[in-house]
Amino acid sequence: MIEIVRTDSKNTNFIALVQLLDVYLAEKDGEEHDFYDQFNKIDTINNVIILFENNIAVACGAIKPFDKQTMEIKRMFTKTEARKKGFAKMIINELEKWAFELSYNKCILETGIRQIEAIQFYHNNNYQVIPNYGQYEGIENSICFQKKLK
Repeated sequence: MIEIVRTDSKNTNFIALVQLLDVYLAEKDGEEHDFYDQFNKIDTINNVIILFENNIAVACGAIKPFDKQTMEIKRMFTKTEARKKGFAKMIINELEKWAFELSYNKCILETGIRQIEAIQFYHNNNYQVIPNYGQYEGIENSICFQKKLK
């Protein structure tokens, strides 16, 4: 059974998933992890999605306002054992739907160039590469994407 829940960053299941994400990213990012980690605090995110499979939290994602028209997607993660089941697509679809419901017309995000699977996932979900924005400007190991919502 699959259940998708809208919540916020105080949710203990979200906190646990993000801890697993941070371990994964520390391995992928190596020495650069501390730089990226400073932009990924979760203490005040109001829009979080958690996907449960058989009552176990296995995937998550979040959105937070970037500007008046744009939500930034943050903290996308699926547990290793739950991958290849379409859960990330379900999460991103729900995040986009929620952003649109809140009257935002675009989503943006950043990922690392070493996260090949993530880059392919965003391409497959109609995200377009854009110049690095905000704190990621000039960061060679970052790649940024956007998608206009309908």
